[in-house]
Amino acid sequence: MEIEGNAALIVVDVQKGFESAYWGRRDNPEAEGNMAALIDRWQETGRPVVFVRHDSRQAGSPLAPGTEGNAFKDFVEERRGAGAGPEVLVTKTVNSAFYGEPDLDAWLKGAGIEQLVIVGIQTNMCNETTARMGGNLGYDVLFALDAMHTFDLAGPFGWSRTAEELTRATAVSLHGGRFARVVTTEDVLKGTAA
Repeated sequence: MEIEGNAALIVVDVQKGFESAYWGRRDNPEAEGNMAALIDRWQETGRPVVFVRHDSRQAGSPLAPGTEGNAFKDFVEERRGAGAGPEVLVTKTVNSAFYGEPDLDAWLKGAGIEQLVIVGIQTNMCNETTARMGGNLGYDVLFALDAMHTFDLAGPFGWSRTAEELTRATAVSLHGGRFARVVTTEDVLKGTAA
């Protein structure tokens, strides 16, 4: 797999508030290490990085502006501004990074970017929504499944699914529905090797 020289890494909502017990049990303990490896590679190769932050309007949310939980996790904050390539911070109050400030689609198109690699939190929420919109907008979307995580979730009719089940369902929906290509961190790193 070849990763374009100007492919954008979209780092979604890697915020301290997701460490709260509020969310419940999560999957993929390796996610943060894989995210860090991809951010490092993007910064080393001068590729563009988009850091996305969720500014929740929901009362009591661990991601509310002005709370410690709204801040990026330390491994992300330490990397912001450290790369050789372009970087932008997008803030949002909904699931999709394409409905944030500044306008992500306009920023990407202005830079001539056609390929996106999505990582971050949560797999089946903001990551999936951003991937679906990216696919609909015509981007070549790569969804690095092992560089993200989610949480167990209760739904209607007494149904609930584990984080692992939700991750698999997202992967099948995105890949099978051709919104994105579901890949691994290793796939992406190999595709960016000199």
